[in-house]
Amino acid sequence: MTPGLSLRRQLLLWLLLPQLALWLGGGALTYRIALNYAEKALDQSLSQSVRSLARQVKPLGSGLLVDFPKAAQAIIEEDPDDRVSYMVSSPPGKFLLGNQAFAEPPSTAQAAPTSDAPVFYRMDLAGKPMRAVSIELAYGDTDMTQRLRVQVAKSYVARERIAQELIADLLAPLLLLGVVLSVLVYAGIKRGMAPLTKLEAQLQDRSVADLTPLELTTAPTEVHALVDAINRLLGAVRRNVSQEKRFINDAAHQLRTPLAGLINQTDLALHESDTAVLKARLHKVHAGAQRSAHLVNQLLALARSGSEVSMSEVDLASLAQDVARELSPRAVALKVDLGYEGVAHAWVRGSGVLLREALANLIDNALRYGVPDITAGKEPTVTVSVQQINGDCVLSVEDNGLGLSEEQRDQAFERFWRGSDMPGGCGLGLSIVQEIARRHGGAARVMSVQPQGLRVELLLSAIPAPHQATRKPEA
Repeated sequence: MTPGLSLRRQLLLWLLLPQLALWLGGGALTYRIALNYAEKALDQSLSQSVRSLARQVKPLGSGLLVDFPKAAQAIIEEDPDDRVSYMVSSPPGKFLLGNQAFAEPPSTAQAAPTSDAPVFYRMDLAGKPMRAVSIELAYGDTDMTQRLRVQVAKSYVARERIAQELIADLLAPLLLLGVVLSVLVYAGIKRGMAPLTKLEAQLQDRSVADLTPLELTTAPTEVHALVDAINRLLGAVRRNVSQEKRFINDAAHQLRTPLAGLINQTDLALHESDTAVLKARLHKVHAGAQRSAHLVNQLLALARSGSEVSMSEVDLASLAQDVARELSPRAVALKVDLGYEGVAHAWVRGSGVLLREALANLIDNALRYGVPDITAGKEPTVTVSVQQINGDCVLSVEDNGLGLSEEQRDQAFERFWRGSDMPGGCGLGLSIVQEIARRHGGAARVMSVQPQGLRVELLLSAIPAPHQATRKPEA
């Protein structure tokens, strides 16, 4: 997958591009406003010019006296780029003085009443756009009133020059300010990205086997959250690696002795000629193979209990009844009364596979070691129970055997610890139960039963019954 832009470049683009767009938009808007104000200034200048020119036209009896010297005309028409044109007509439209190429004012201006109110409009003169003003005055006797129109036009050169000067005066400082702001934004992004750069350096300099937590003292909250998430991931990986190493060490340690015994017994059997002795050695090989197989199964169950599993809604009571029924034939063969007591349904969130494994281990331990002395006259019993107490589901397996002392109960969950010298066990059953309880956010505990016996409990959080009340327990 091709990597995209770096976070720093993305931040720069998202911060500087809008700034550039706003600067350009602001420049265009400022230029438009400057043109507007320059046009107002131009209109004011034209208004003064047209009134001044109108004052030079004086009524004389029923005629007009135009007092407009050639020198004044030369001054007005001096600048060829910003030239002022004018025309005097009376009646309006009949040329008297000025530039005869003047266009007629728009109809709004012609329809205006005879007053000294100027009317501004745009016109083209000799192919150039011009800003023009027209004013109409009345003169003559009351009986023979006549009208006089004075028009003055000026090019847009002055307006554009004024607007450009305003833009230069306004946008140049804004441009400088934008450059300074861009530098500050870049410096701020670089400073803000420093914790990520430091975090990247810490990760790159690490070896594959280094799973210690990352350290980042000064950083924004978001970076601390990222570091915390990475540390949680490293912690989970560290626990998994440690669990795998411990599993390998435990498996190697526990399998060494039975495998050595198997090799020894097979060596002796190969050199044995007596059929009876050979058969006895083969029985020992078979028993050792069974113990090794049981140990391997327990080690695999222990490894599975520490792996990631999917959780779902499980009817713990139904699951307990199913496991008790499955192990009933073995209990009957051992002459043990195996039964279930408790509620009909009790729902928890967990893994049916792991919970079944835990319960099978508890019942197996009770059948192996919880059987009382036959000579004592007591009937061996193993009771599986599921109860709901204060929002918890309590799964328990109770026997009426000899039980454990207080010191032994403290060691019951240690790996490879055995409370009995009876053959067949490997000291992992209760360790598996405790690990499964922890995976479900619960706990496991061992307690004595009066007058004698042992009860192992698995405490899990209860959940409301789902809508599918007839749902079967997970296998």
